[in-house]
Amino acid sequence: MTSDTSKLLARNIDFFYGKHQALYDVNLDFPENTVFALIGPSGCGKSTFLRCLNRMNDLIAGAVAKGEIILDGEDINRPETDVVSLRRKVGMVFQKPNPFPKTIFENVAYGLRVNGLTKASEIADKVEKSLRRAAIFDEIKDRLHTSALGLSGGQQQRLCIARALAVEPEVLLMDEPASALDPIATQKIEESIHELKSQLTIIIVTHNMQQAARVSDRTAFFYMGKLIEEDTTDTLFTRPSLKQTEDYITGRFG
Repeated sequence: MTSDTSKLLARNIDFFYGKHQALYDVNLDFPENTVFALIGPSGCGKSTFLRCLNRMNDLIAGAVAKGEIILDGEDINRPETDVVSLRRKVGMVFQKPNPFPKTIFENVAYGLRVNGLTKASEIADKVEKSLRRAAIFDEIKDRLHTSALGLSGGQQQRLCIARALAVEPEVLLMDEPASALDPIATQKIEESIHELKSQLTIIIVTHNMQQAARVSDRTAFFYMGKLIEEDTTDTLFTRPSLKQTEDYITGRFG
C-alpha cells in the first residue's frame, strides 16, 4: 500500500501508561475513503492505539506516546499541534452513547457553535445534513427540540455519530460503537458506516469478528500490544498469513 493514497500513517508507535508499555512499534497506513477495522482480544492495545490517532490519550496522566502519526503530511505528535483543531479533523464515537443533556438539535449544533458558526439557517442546515448522514433524521425530525436523553440507545449512538460529523471531520474513529446495542440498532450503525465511507476515512475497533467482516475494507489484528497482521479484510479472514491470526479468527483463543 503506498502512502500517497493514505489519509493517515502511523510510524513506530510505542505507547506507555507510566512504566507499562501498551503498544510496541506499530506501523499502519489508513487509506482514504475506507473502513479499517482493528481487532484482537481485550487488552491487546487496539483502543489505546485508536486513541493515539487523535491524541485522546493526552487526557490520561502519565501516558506517553512515541513515534509519528502523520495526518495530511504533518506529525500530530509535535508539541505545537493544536489538539482542538486535530480533534475536529479526527472525530470520535465512543463505546457507550454519550449525548449531552440537551435537545437533539443542540447536541449536533454544539460543535458548530463552538467553531464560530452563528447564522441560524446555516446551523439548521448543517444539523439536518449531519442527522441525515448518520441515518437518523427521518426517525427524529419531529422531536428535534426534545431531550436527546429520551432516545433509545441505538438512536443516541447515531446522534453521537451525527454530532461528530457536524464539524466535517476527515477521519472518524469508532471505539466499539455497537457493542452496547441490539442487532437492529447495530445494523443501522453498520449501514451508516457503509454510507459514510465515500466521504471520509473510518477506523473502527470491534470485538465482533462478523462486524469487522461486514463493514471493513481492511483489518489489522493486534495481540499483546503488537500489530500481528494487516491485510484486506477478505484476505485476513479467509487466508491469513500467520497461524496466530487464524487461531484468533477461528475462535481458538481470545
